[in-house]
Amino acid sequence: MRNKGISALACAALITGAAVFGGAAPAAARATATLGEADAKAKAPSAKAGQDDTADAVRERLEKIPGMKVVSVAEKEGHPLYTLTYAQPVDHRKPGGATFTQRATLWHKSTDKPTVLYTSGYTLPGGTASLTRLIDANQVSVEHRYFGRSRPSGAPGDDWTKLTVQQEAADEHRLTRALRGIEKGKWLGTGASKGGMTATYHERFYPDDLDAVVAFVAPNDANNRDDSGYERFFETVGTKECREALNAVQREMLVRRATLLPKFEADAKANGDTFEETLGTTDRAYEFAVLDQVWNFWQSGTAADCPTVPDAKKATDDELYGWSKEHGLSVYRDEDLGTNGSGPYYRQAATQLGWADLKFKHLKGVRHYPGLYQPNSVLPAAMRGTYSNRTVADVDRWVKSRGERMMFVYGQNDPWSAERFTPSRRDSYRYVVPGANHGASIAKLPEAEQTKAVATIKRWANVK
Repeated sequence: MRNKGISALACAALITGAAVFGGAAPAAARATATLGEADAKAKAPSAKAGQDDTADAVRERLEKIPGMKVVSVAEKEGHPLYTLTYAQPVDHRKPGGATFTQRATLWHKSTDKPTVLYTSGYTLPGGTASLTRLIDANQVSVEHRYFGRSRPSGAPGDDWTKLTVQQEAADEHRLTRALRGIEKGKWLGTGASKGGMTATYHERFYPDDLDAVVAFVAPNDANNRDDSGYERFFETVGTKECREALNAVQREMLVRRATLLPKFEADAKANGDTFEETLGTTDRAYEFAVLDQVWNFWQSGTAADCPTVPDAKKATDDELYGWSKEHGLSVYRDEDLGTNGSGPYYRQAATQLGWADLKFKHLKGVRHYPGLYQPNSVLPAAMRGTYSNRTVADVDRWVKSRGERMMFVYGQNDPWSAERFTPSRRDSYRYVVPGANHGASIAKLPEAEQTKAVATIKRWANVK
């Protein structure tokens, strides 16, 4: 279920670089930075280029956009970096109702360069997207609604029914349209893991906003009742010997629950971890962490890590627990799962995005909580929801049949990539990086495919 930003249940911002029930939150969540961190790395900007492209001129135009506020201006690699907030409707179906401020940044180079709209699907990304560097673009980074500081205040902030795929797509639509008046070149959307999903959803609901989308390791659980793609993945990834060794370790972690749970509880006490608001008990939290182990091993590791897997029967308790802590045992604790942590992701997984409901046949007889591995288990009661696949199934059909200028990049050995988008034949493509995990990128593709992918993106961006 892994997300930890995105677990096996979720995934995200690997683009500058875990599984929703399948591993840790997407890397995107771990790779983000606060506005303060982004600003701290910059210096005062200097004017350059034409008069319309000076830092002051662009700032003046930004401040004329209704609802837009320039929080600060810094310098990043010789170009102005604007930290912004933008007033958005809590409910786009009722634009005259409550509003919230969505955080964003604009790294401006030139009004005639292409612009990359970059989202992690979580908090505000603090880095530079690989796509931005590839085409030397301006970059607009945006924080997902209800994450970080982009959450409505008061009662609207507790109304989780407004945290939907459609509402976030509408947020990005308004922001894109507002900034297109400044950045005149081509616009390309991008993101990794949950960020790739978010970029894809934006494209589906507002196909005229962007000129192309490049999504990395974007899961697509179009039918949450059918997890055969994930099951096939874990039956075929790596070698038979590695799969069996990992399964044996995972089972042994539950067989030895009586002696290993105290170690888990000691760690939790030392780290200040609590579980009362979400998973409920340390025993449930321990089992959940063990269920994520194999997913996380492949999400973040590679086949080269297989020789480190211990012999489950021969390893001592300390050896088994110590190795597991370093290779996939991920702790889901209250402190990271509420409104200010990755809880909003799990809310989305529970209601729209879906999750990998694995069968764990090799764990028969040693699980205490058969229905535990689902996103509502790691949510406070007030954030839990009921699932409907109507929206993601619609997006899946649209991408297959009507999507244009869309590129999807996946990792062969990434569990999140086991259920993926299928692009249409409308100038759209899918690449799979051999042996790659959740950090798959264009740079890791075989040379011929890399050359083709880069040429396609540059054509879309209208750059040489």
